[in-house]
Amino acid sequence: MRPSLPSSKFADKPGAWVDLALTLPFFVGYHLGVVFLNVKNASDPVTGPLLELANGRRENYVGITAAVGVLFVGIFALLGRGHAFRPSKFIQIALEGAAYAAAMRFGADFVVGRLPIGPSLRGDPMTGVVMSMGAGFYEELAFRVVLFGLGAKVLVWLVSREKMNVVDRTPRLTIRAFLVVGIWGVLAAATFSGVHYLGPFGDKLELGSFVFRLTLGLALTLIFATRGFAAAVWAHALYDLWVLVL
Repeated sequence: MRPSLPSSKFADKPGAWVDLALTLPFFVGYHLGVVFLNVKNASDPVTGPLLELANGRRENYVGITAAVGVLFVGIFALLGRGHAFRPSKFIQIALEGAAYAAAMRFGADFVVGRLPIGPSLRGDPMTGVVMSMGAGFYEELAFRVVLFGLGAKVLVWLVSREKMNVVDRTPRLTIRAFLVVGIWGVLAAATFSGVHYLGPFGDKLELGSFVFRLTLGLALTLIFATRGFAAAVWAHALYDLWVLVL
């Protein structure tokens, strides 16, 4: 018997391969922008090793980055077969991400009022664009997929011995497991907010801005859990683009 193909309805959460395909433009765009603008997202663990592999030469780095993109497309073509994907998905996820970004902005404003949440980059729009792409991809990978997703998977197993998927659809959880996921989601969002105050370029810690970022982190966690990694990446990147550039 042939396995049934996943549905491509709007309400369906994309699978892992489709999620990655929808975020590939942010990965490639960010890594190409890094080497020309000399900027780097704090959650990015890839740029440093790539530059070492390229021996510090810009043309080598660009070639390696392009090769990674082509390699991923090839892997998706081989292993992602059977996953519902059409080019129109990019339009859908862009519109969906823009709607989430607007809801995040106005929702966070409603909670704590209009607050500055980071340094202004309006004088350098290209830097803002690159940083938005990097934050969207790597911060969602670090805080939503790894910290929240894998963390919740481990905690749910330890507490109630239930299996929970990180990206794909998860079977219905018990009330105990659901509470574990909810509490962990709040803690992960608080961690996401807190890291913005660390390091030499961190902001001054204030309750208002911390709650503002916590609200955004909770919104992105909800988007990731219900709509997938790509939706969270697009929402985060478009939100940052709005704040840093527009």
